[in-house]
Amino acid sequence: MKEDRLPTIKEIARRLNVSVSTVSRALHDHPGIGLRTKTRVQQLARELDYAPNQNAIFFKQRKTFTIGVILPNLKEEFFSEAINGIEEVATGHKYSVLISQSRDDIERERQILTTMKNNRVDGIIASLGANTTQYDHFAALKKYGIPLVFFDRVPTLPEFNKVYSNMNSGTREAIEFLIEKGHRRIGVLNGPEKMRSSKERTETYMQVLMKKRLKIDLGLVISTDLTRESTLQAMQHLLSQRPRPTAILAINDYIALDAMQFARQQKLKINKDICFVSYANLPVTSYLETPPMASVEQYPYQQGAKAAEILMQIISRGDKDEKSSEPETFQNIVINGQLVVHSKR
Repeated sequence: MKEDRLPTIKEIARRLNVSVSTVSRALHDHPGIGLRTKTRVQQLARELDYAPNQNAIFFKQRKTFTIGVILPNLKEEFFSEAINGIEEVATGHKYSVLISQSRDDIERERQILTTMKNNRVDGIIASLGANTTQYDHFAALKKYGIPLVFFDRVPTLPEFNKVYSNMNSGTREAIEFLIEKGHRRIGVLNGPEKMRSSKERTETYMQVLMKKRLKIDLGLVISTDLTRESTLQAMQHLLSQRPRPTAILAINDYIALDAMQFARQQKLKINKDICFVSYANLPVTSYLETPPMASVEQYPYQQGAKAAEILMQIISRGDKDEKSSEPETFQNIVINGQLVVHSKR
């Protein structure tokens, strides 16, 4: 049995006894083609369910109309929200989005970049893995002409486009909120020490305590590798301190949920015996009977959308001015976080 084949421009031209170039121009509404011929071509194309050969278009325009997105882990609602923002912008520019997860593994991150490069993506948006401290694999994209924009977890180096939340302002609001509630022993469930945001969180924590003339005890600041097991170990450490902390600032809502569960197992009443404030303000917390007292909104959708907008601008600019000799400039977009209070206790 003969397999059905996709209709081609050549087939349309043969059936109508016209040239291939005439069909091509008719399908693109070229003013040099008469109305009768244009109507016949377009009608037959519809009848045959003709679709343009994307490979030919890609070859001609030197574009695949695809961007790559590298995320640490899609199971986190934060990154799902960011993807929504990225796809909204990309779709508006008629781009498809190829998504992959590094799972905080730098070697996996390198492999993903290589795959995306080999698949000729037109640009990449990335959020760094928790253990990524070297950026040579990202910097190498420049020689292939692949633009790159980071969001949320971004490198400290200036020669990259970045969109991220102001960790200092959000942390300051969170610590000051807890102090106003009467807490003097505040623990911090931080991320890996190598992460930029972890360092900023610790620095701001110390600055606020100094400003309020409160004792700084770095034994109350402990790093986690973002896994449940690491969070439980960190909580065990914090609750073993004497005196133990009366409040804990957790790096994200999922870490906070694991920490709260551990506290309950220790017969502590959440937001009474021990209080919690987190980051991200994810919708999932609204379903909890006792959510964290407050959470720092980091606007993942807006971060993703802004990163995609910058990438689209760079791609468009490259199409118009490939031979520009002007030095490359990099955008550094900071979105201020906002503390959202859930409980007034």
